[in-house]
Amino acid sequence: MEKILLKTTEHTEFLEVTSEIEGVIKRLKLKDGICFLYVPHTTASIFINENADPSVRKDIKNHLERLVPERGNYQHLEGNSPAHIKSTLLGSSLYLPVEEGKLILGTWQGIFFAEFDGPRRREIWVKAIKT
Repeated sequence: MEKILLKTTEHTEFLEVTSEIEGVIKRLKLKDGICFLYVPHTTASIFINENADPSVRKDIKNHLERLVPERGNYQHLEGNSPAHIKSTLLGSSLYLPVEEGKLILGTWQGIFFAEFDGPRRREIWVKAIKT
């Protein structure tokens, strides 16, 4: 297993991490198998979506904010309930196929780390599973 270390700079931001994941697959010499990605944080997520047009990320961010506004009737005393809810909606793990040493993604797809309670230091854990 390998860890990717990230430093976020905004309260809410999406970092495209596809090339970092591809680098780990190369270092781990995974030819064919599954790449398991896990975010060990309760206020951050990992997801796949379009990486060609940055407006898609803006739309996702804006609609998540409308769905789960920063100000609301939340019970959690730390004040970051919206971050917990958003991370739950997007999820904390992914499984991706790897063939001939390459991630199998759709033409327009990329992998994104989602920060909802930043800025912070974060990690993505990557596990290569040979098949």
